[in-house]
Amino acid sequence: MTVAEALRRATLQLRQAGIEEAAGDARHLLAHAMHVPREQLLLNAGLLLSKAQQSEFERSISARISRKPVSQITGRRLFWGRPFTVTQDTLDPRPETECLIEAALHRNFTRILDLGTGTGCILLTLLSERAGATGVGVDISAAAMCVARENAAAFGLADRAEFAVSDWFGGVWGRFDLIVSNPPYIAQAEMPDLAPEVRDWEPHLALTPGGDGLGAYRVIAAGLSQHLADGGQAILEIGAAQGAAVREIFQRAGFDRIGVLADFDGRDRVVLVE
Repeated sequence: MTVAEALRRATLQLRQAGIEEAAGDARHLLAHAMHVPREQLLLNAGLLLSKAQQSEFERSISARISRKPVSQITGRRLFWGRPFTVTQDTLDPRPETECLIEAALHRNFTRILDLGTGTGCILLTLLSERAGATGVGVDISAAAMCVARENAAAFGLADRAEFAVSDWFGGVWGRFDLIVSNPPYIAQAEMPDLAPEVRDWEPHLALTPGGDGLGAYRVIAAGLSQHLADGGQAILEIGAAQGAAVREIFQRAGFDRIGVLADFDGRDRVVLVE
């Protein structure tokens, strides 16, 4: 089977399974199976696949038909231009979270705390972009901590990033001039309506705290003053309709300098607390 034939067949299979980005996903997975950049596929459309490549590609397409995310099939997801290792134990890094990175990089910081770090994508991106900074990433999932440490080692940041299993501030000591988090914020009632790639394959602990989806912000607001250094700031990702509610949570906790930033689509995405 040639590259072109494999792509046509796989794209049809994915479309029949209801995969919206069928052609793009097929190209991504074939490039992964062949261990080549995607742009090389068109240049090698007539190339015959080896038996190993064809078998790997067919396994990948079967997994995608089951709605397994492409990132979990390939084991990688780009975030801020860097390839992060991902697994079923971690939330997939998302483009919306890059709004948090952009906001953080407008500030001066040397010591970071990342609550619910998952893959470590927020902490490790900020450390990569700010030479000399150090940080701590915590997560309730020990499996996620293993992934974060792997990413830190891959980016040469193991000496500047610490990781620990902790339920929010439970195992955290000291103060930080930047505290960041992409906490679970999906309301329990919204979970059944999520795409299967998210609902069935990503860890529910990283998606929803249950109830109204605001529980994590209440915990963070209650402990923030004990861990935020003088002049420091917390930057938190939120759901698109949660700006007013999260602002009120932090106001009730005694904070009066609170801002809400929109994402690329004009939706509330980041809350800044000082």
